[in-house]
Amino acid sequence: MHYLAHRLFAAHDRALAAQLAHHLSLKTGEDHVFLPFCDTDEETLVADVKGRRLFELDQERLRRIRALTAIVHGPSPDDGVCMEIGYAAALGVPVLLVTTDFQDYSSTPDGPHTVFPDPLLDALATRIIRIPQLAPSAEPPATTRYAGFAARNHSQAQRAIEACVDAALQLPAPTNPITLAPVCPGTRSTTTVYAEPSPYAPPPAGVPGLAARRDITITGPTRFTSTDPLTAAHHDWTAALGSTRIVVDACGPETPPGAALLIGAARATGLPVAAYLPRSTYTHASGREPNHRNLMIQYGVDATLRRAAEVTAWTGA
Repeated sequence: MHYLAHRLFAAHDRALAAQLAHHLSLKTGEDHVFLPFCDTDEETLVADVKGRRLFELDQERLRRIRALTAIVHGPSPDDGVCMEIGYAAALGVPVLLVTTDFQDYSSTPDGPHTVFPDPLLDALATRIIRIPQLAPSAEPPATTRYAGFAARNHSQAQRAIEACVDAALQLPAPTNPITLAPVCPGTRSTTTVYAEPSPYAPPPAGVPGLAARRDITITGPTRFTSTDPLTAAHHDWTAALGSTRIVVDACGPETPPGAALLIGAARATGLPVAAYLPRSTYTHASGREPNHRNLMIQYGVDATLRRAAEVTAWTGA
């Protein structure tokens, strides 16, 4: 099954994903494509705890997919999409990222560029499909310049879809998933915690509460200051999934991309993961319980920690 990850919360995002799913299904068959929101009947689904049920339905598909395509745009990638990317990548599933964003990203004005704001996204992609330019003006010209501009954008999106479908049909088979070494009881002195800070926090960024622990080894990302961010991103991924526990700072307008990717990977592999989130903005949708984060994040973590003292306690549990 091919899983299509996309931002759910606006009609134009869902429409773009639906077009991609439609064209892919013409090549593979509808039974081989899963489109969240559409295939979970999100608008009409009734459940005791609807958000959790939607999470469970999506996770069921993630555990048996053979490929994942994600639509990723802009400087704030959707945290639910990033969680799904991390989940698939940790299981050895090929990941195709498609974007029409014309911006590159770097941590300094003259630093090395990446396609996505977090180098970890670039590093986890099996392939990146990027169509950053508007399509040429149509002939004959449109009735107004606005109609012409809309047509050029629609054509750009269509080219991205076509390129994505072609690439999806050539993706390799899944590789062996990541396996975690067993943790023996009584080895707390060797506990390693990978701490992912929020890029929205001022330097020196970190996860509050970790400095209080003296009996654990704390590691963190290197990709944001490295002269080779892609190599460093692969190192961060290996370090995180080789740790005993992961704790992420989930603060920001959305859960930061790296934090969401690691939450997905931890959920897929059974590695304990917690999110530090001292303050929430709740979202509300018809029939759904209030969510303090994207439901893929809210239900993907083992714990949401509100105070530094809770981080200290959880990392040493």
